[in-house]
Amino acid sequence: MTIRVWLKFFITLLAIGAISTVITSFFVSTHAYEPYLNPFDAWEIFGALLWYSGYGLVYSVIAQMGFFAYLTLHQFGKGFFGRFWTHAQVIMIGFVLFELVYLRYHQDAGPEGLFPYIVVAAMIAIYGYAVAKVKAKETHPRAFLPALFFMIVVTTIEWIPALQTGEPEWIMLMIVPLLACNTYQLLKLHRIVGFNNPEDTEAKKTQQTNSKQNPKDKKKN
Repeated sequence: MTIRVWLKFFITLLAIGAISTVITSFFVSTHAYEPYLNPFDAWEIFGALLWYSGYGLVYSVIAQMGFFAYLTLHQFGKGFFGRFWTHAQVIMIGFVLFELVYLRYHQDAGPEGLFPYIVVAAMIAIYGYAVAKVKAKETHPRAFLPALFFMIVVTTIEWIPALQTGEPEWIMLMIVPLLACNTYQLLKLHRIVGFNNPEDTEAKKTQQTNSKQNPKDKKKN
C-alpha cells in the first residue's frame, strides 16, 4: 500500500465516521437540534453538526487503530498458537458476546431484564456474520472466521468507552460509525492489495484461455 493509497483510505474513513455519526445523531440526539428548529437557527445547527462530526472523526481514528492492531494480533496469533488460533478465536468470540450481555446487564442493573442486551449482542453477531460471509466470498473461505472475529471482538473492544458510560445515546452514537468504518476497512483492504477469490481468478484465466483459443478454432473451420 503506497502512501497515496493509504491517505485516500484514511480520508475516506474519516468521512465515513463523520457522516455516519451525524446521521445517527438525527435519530438518537434530536434534543441537540430541536431548540434551533423553531425558530430556525442555521448557525447553531451547523455548530451541532460540527460537534457530532468531530466525534465521528475520533471514532474513525479509533476504528483504524483497532484494525491495524488486529492485523498485527492476527499474525501474532497464527505464529504463537498455530492451528489452535482458530479455536482461540471461536472462544474469544463466544466470551465477548457473553460479556456483552452479562456484564452490561449487571453494570446497568436496569428493570428491563436481559432481553435488550441479548438483542444488542445478537444484532452485532448477525451483522458481523453477514460481513464475514461477504469477505469470505470475495477472498477465501478461510477469511470467514478472522473477519467474524474482527467484526465482533475488535469492534466491541473499540466500543468500550461508550459502553462504560451506560448512556444509550452515546452507545448508539459510537457503535454505528465503528461498524461502518470496520466494514469498509475489512471489505476494502483486499481490493487495495489486489487479492481476489482464487476461484474467481481461475475462472477468469479459463475465460481468457478460451477466448484466445476460439479464433484459432474458427480459422481451422
